[in-house]
Amino acid sequence: MSFSLLLAKTSHHFVDNATVEYGTKYVLRALDFIWQQTTILTWLQAVIGISFGIIVLMYGWRIYKALTVIGFGILGLYLGLWIGNQFQKPLPGAIVGCVLLVILAIPLMRWAVAILGAVAGGILAGGIWHSCNLPQEYVWAGALTGFVAGGMISFVVFKLAVMLFTSLSGTSLIVIGAFALIYRYETFASNPPTMHLNQLYYGNPWFLPLLLTAGTLLGIILQFGFFKGSKE
Repeated sequence: MSFSLLLAKTSHHFVDNATVEYGTKYVLRALDFIWQQTTILTWLQAVIGISFGIIVLMYGWRIYKALTVIGFGILGLYLGLWIGNQFQKPLPGAIVGCVLLVILAIPLMRWAVAILGAVAGGILAGGIWHSCNLPQEYVWAGALTGFVAGGMISFVVFKLAVMLFTSLSGTSLIVIGAFALIYRYETFASNPPTMHLNQLYYGNPWFLPLLLTAGTLLGIILQFGFFKGSKE
């Protein structure tokens, strides 16, 4: 029995309808957030995102220190924003969180990589759980499994952890950029406007997780091939 299913079974008696509804809303909120980022991009921003994503996907190992600092800064931005919202001060909280984690990421680089590797594992595992139509109230169990696995990989095989989170980051930029271009074409160039991407995105739970997982695996394979034997 997998760890995630064990967690799901042991917590079965503590889950009610409110928890089920919350799990579903959590997944939809995450999908809505990604879709919103897609629809606000211009075609130029989308092309830049795709270009940068290809570089990160293929050469993430070479520039992982800069990417780690940037990733930790973004993580601090969102954490600070969330904490700041609790005190009605979102902007100061976001700034403090971003600056604090950027400062911490530089001397604690290996720990920062471990955290980002764990987050990447959690995102992929949670996406796979969602794509397999498993109970949405237990999506946290799937994400937690990936989080733990990603963190363990970070301490066992450092290079693999770097390639994991850089490949996922590059894939995310490419996917969002491609979605933005397709969305703009369907909205402004197609006559009449179509909603094929939106229907595919929301109508098939496997669509986004499959793209992210396949792209991440491709990035890991490419980076291993390009930089095989390089020092940590």
